[in-house]
Amino acid sequence: MVIMKRLGVVLILVLGVAAVVLYDPLPDNPSYEVLVASANDYHAEVVRDEWGVPHIQGERDADTSFALAYAHAEDDYETIQEVLAATRGVLARYRGAGAAPTDYVVSFLGVWETVAEHYEAIPAHVKAIAEAYAAGLNLYAAEHPEQTWRGLAPFKGEDVVAGFIFKTPFFYGLDKTLAALFEENRVAELALDPAVTGQAFTWHAPVAAQRGSNAMAVSADRSGEGVTRLLINSHQPMTGPVAWYEAHIRSNEGLDIQGGIFPGTPVILHGFNRHLGWANTVNHIDLSDVYRLTLNPENPKQYELDGQWHDFDHKEMVIKVHLWGPFTLTARRDLWLSKHGPVVKNGDNALALRYAGRGEHRQLEQYYRLNQATDFDGFMRAMAMNALPSINYVYADKDDNIAFIHNAQYPNRIEGWDWSKDLPGDRSDLIWQGYRDFDAVPKLINPQSGLLFNANNTPFSATDGADNLRAESFPPSMGLATNQTNRALRLTELNDGITQIDKSTLLAQKFDLSYSTQSAQYAIVQTLINADWSKDEGLAEAARHLSEWDLSTDQANRHAALGALVFMQLAMPSDPSAVSLSELETPFRTAVDYLKTRYGRIDPTWGEVLRLVRGEVDLPLSGGPDVLRAIYSIGTDDVKFATHGDTWMALVEWQNGELMNADVVHQFGSATLDSASIHYADQAPLFVNQEWRTARFDFEQIRANASRRYTLGAPEPIQ
Repeated sequence: MVIMKRLGVVLILVLGVAAVVLYDPLPDNPSYEVLVASANDYHAEVVRDEWGVPHIQGERDADTSFALAYAHAEDDYETIQEVLAATRGVLARYRGAGAAPTDYVVSFLGVWETVAEHYEAIPAHVKAIAEAYAAGLNLYAAEHPEQTWRGLAPFKGEDVVAGFIFKTPFFYGLDKTLAALFEENRVAELALDPAVTGQAFTWHAPVAAQRGSNAMAVSADRSGEGVTRLLINSHQPMTGPVAWYEAHIRSNEGLDIQGGIFPGTPVILHGFNRHLGWANTVNHIDLSDVYRLTLNPENPKQYELDGQWHDFDHKEMVIKVHLWGPFTLTARRDLWLSKHGPVVKNGDNALALRYAGRGEHRQLEQYYRLNQATDFDGFMRAMAMNALPSINYVYADKDDNIAFIHNAQYPNRIEGWDWSKDLPGDRSDLIWQGYRDFDAVPKLINPQSGLLFNANNTPFSATDGADNLRAESFPPSMGLATNQTNRALRLTELNDGITQIDKSTLLAQKFDLSYSTQSAQYAIVQTLINADWSKDEGLAEAARHLSEWDLSTDQANRHAALGALVFMQLAMPSDPSAVSLSELETPFRTAVDYLKTRYGRIDPTWGEVLRLVRGEVDLPLSGGPDVLRAIYSIGTDDVKFATHGDTWMALVEWQNGELMNADVVHQFGSATLDSASIHYADQAPLFVNQEWRTARFDFEQIRANASRRYTLGAPEPIQ
């Protein structure tokens, strides 16, 4: 008993010490008065149209940014806060251990070091919109303290700038490169010196992505109607930190633009004004490099470069992980930096990462300039800043210009090396400095055929005419993609360089539901059909069923479910001939088992399986992964819930130098988180039925159809 009592005392003491060590409550947010202190520096009107979409009018650009933050917070404050907490590298403080990797990456990428180094040098008018956006969030936080995460307010302009620094490199797949560095049994080839091998590098195709976006531009002549058209069709998650929110901002300083934004962004990311518009798609370019470092066996804090040992720069990362209540575990990690970039020590290996976008701080400025552009020259001047690490642009305007820009910060690499492999870390000549000039960025402007498109495919098939860009015109070190997605193959098959593409034809192509017989998906189907399943009657039956599929993903199709469910589990190879049965058996079996378990058969209609679910709305869908009507599920055990693909879309038309019409649609509605709002899912039926609503620019017309009007900030407009 004495021993038990002593153990009990020890345990109490240990728990007491642990409680003292772990007790770390979040601070209170500032008072109402502090949070609203800057609100009277701004004045704006918010007009919610009949669909709940905010149209914002302000005297200055900063006024519109202020009101945009407040309006977006009304619809999705929780996600905005999550984005800002992630950007600050404190998400684990709120979300627990699962968010710790995000906080690590913020430190690894040096996000806040970049902000600290450059924020004061950002042009005043750019900082003004960042700080106005923060002021709008602070006003909302003051009025809704019960919704505001403790310790997160006040919000600052630096948060907005940091958000762009943090997010933009991930659009070319840096997250995948980074994750691979931490794999326990990472396998990668080392590039060999071409001066020794005598062989120059020829770029090989990367894995093709089935998840991406579509964009099309058609000239007035090619339309046959004298109308220039732009299709904006980004594929994003339907909810979360990179889901589209629709807004319209107008100021007396010249802004008058509408389109899509992400939580935490004060300007339109892609959209249109009366004069021009642009659509973005993800490009798959090799923009990051991994270097294998040689560590000093006598001092692991040093690495070899040009025959000499160099000290790593070092900093300690502190990550606070929420446990329960006011208790937090503080984790400390070392971060090592070489002249190449941040370093991952994986076992005995030290791998340094160098990537496009590191240290870049001008992303918001470039987006702001794009929002201000009113003609092709202004748009191209904004693009020439070259502050965005990647992202394709498909452009059209009222003057009948159409353009494709395979935009990226292309590293100034030396030629001859295979930059897709690991690089020797002991040679300073392989540590590239800066980027190629914007003049070197692949562009195709006003092509002969009058059609431009991109569906995450190679830049060498951007039009159906004879003047496509050619691979031999660009050095291999640029790492340009050579892949073709199914969507790009279908656009190529549906067009011939001559036949007119009127509005109905353009829409038919956008909502095309089929897989090409040249695609990797077709090769997968053929491999499954031709395989010997004699030892498994269930899979043999499924293969026979699949052999009758016409490759369409119409909601009434009874064969699409089996094929599409296989595709959703795979990364499509860029070379259809690379498809192997060994990689397909498990996904095939999983698809068969899922359908039999969930539906009791392998041939339910596709519309029974793939549905748009939003609150009480539950509607059948057509489309699938990597078809032009892109709809699919990721990260859910129940495929019934479509999660990614077509989301906010726009079809913009100009004729005779004027904006003629703009049709838009959102997959759900403007009320992102308010399930009680009529705008929570009011656009879902339009979206499912491939229908549109008209976008308005005229504020008198918008006010006449308003569901709500209110002003924010100072009681009178700022003079």
